[in-house]
Amino acid sequence: MRLSKLEPSQRVRGRWLAVLDNGELLRLGEGEVVSFGLYAGMEVDAALREALTAAARLGQVKEKALDLLSARPRSRKELVDKLTARPRDRDREPLATEEEAQAAAAWLEELGYLDDRAYARSLAEHCSAKGYGPAKLRDELYRRGVPRDCWEEALAAAEDPAEGIDRFLRHKLKGEAGDPRALKRAADALARRGYRWPDIKDGLRRYGTEIEEDEDF
Repeated sequence: MRLSKLEPSQRVRGRWLAVLDNGELLRLGEGEVVSFGLYAGMEVDAALREALTAAARLGQVKEKALDLLSARPRSRKELVDKLTARPRDRDREPLATEEEAQAAAAWLEELGYLDDRAYARSLAEHCSAKGYGPAKLRDELYRRGVPRDCWEEALAAAEDPAEGIDRFLRHKLKGEAGDPRALKRAADALARRGYRWPDIKDGLRRYGTEIEEDEDF
C-alpha cells in the first residue's frame, strides 16, 4: 500500500490530509506528518497504517477535547468522563477510550488549557459570587471531580463567609429583623447555601438580631 496523496487541509489550519491508494483518508496534524516522515508515494505497511490510524483518531479526540474546554471550563475528570461517555445510541462506541482521553487531557495540560488548580479557584469565586458558602463549594468541587489537593487553595480564594452571610441578610431581612419566622427562613436558606450554623448565628448578631437557642433549626 502507498500514500498516494498528502496535502494540507484547506479548512483546518495545521491539519494534513493523507490519502492511501485504497481510498482511505486520514486526517493528521503537522506533528504526525513530521514524526512519521510522511511524503506522497511512500510505502505504507500494516504497522505504519495502524500507527497512522491511531494517530488520526487521537487527533480527533484532541480536537473534541479542545472544543469542550472552549465551550466551558472543566476539571480533568469532567473532560475525561465526557470524552469516554457512552452515547445515547448504545450501538455506537464512545468518542475516546480511557487511554486516548487521558492522552488528550495531558496534551491540554501541557498547553496550559487544562488546569485543575486554576479551575478550582475559578469555581470558588463563581460560587461565592452566587452567595454559596464553604459546604456548598466543597460539594461542587467533589461533584466536578476536582482533586482534593486543590481544595484548600480554592477555599482560600473564596469569599469570607461573613461577607456572603451579611449580604444575604441585608437583602432578605429588610424590615423583618424582629419576625421569628423571617429569621428562621433566612437561617434555613443560608444553611442550604452551605454556610455553617455558628457563622449564621454570628451574622444574625452582626445584623442586630438573633435566634433563640431553644428554637429547632
